[in-house]
Amino acid sequence: MLRFINFLEATIFWSRWLQAPLYLGLIVAQGVYAYKFIKTLLQLVTGVATMTSDQIMLIVLGLIDVVMIANLLIMVIIGGYETFVSRLNLDAHRDQPEWLNHINAGVLKIKLATALISISSIHLLASFMNVENVPEKTLMWQVIIHATLLISALLLAITDKVMNQSVQIEAGH
Repeated sequence: MLRFINFLEATIFWSRWLQAPLYLGLIVAQGVYAYKFIKTLLQLVTGVATMTSDQIMLIVLGLIDVVMIANLLIMVIIGGYETFVSRLNLDAHRDQPEWLNHINAGVLKIKLATALISISSIHLLASFMNVENVPEKTLMWQVIIHATLLISALLLAITDKVMNQSVQIEAGH
């Protein structure tokens, strides 16, 4: 029976590697966003003479949106792999992100929520910049979704703080 339990536990622990192909897929998605960024940037540069300031602003907001999503992907890929699959062994690497030294599932969730709020803010700003072409119902839903993301992030941060305080209290006793 002990042999079976050891095998079961080893299998469960090994199953974390099933996430590795998912992270590889996100790297491919990162490449797609890099392609989209370059394509949009080239359209901006080649068409700037015929664009209004508002059109340029909307394209730049789109570029910022792509960068924010790419940042989100990096956080999920690196932070998720490090937290749930295996250590990256980057301690000696000079380019190791500072946030990676103190990443855990709670911190990762809050960073992801913050990134989603930033992305939502960019979309909302783009909609306000183009308000005459955005249906009122769409604008309303964007504001509701943004407010929901803000409240969710706040609740995640409060939950993380409470959990960390109770861990510190338990460790102190």
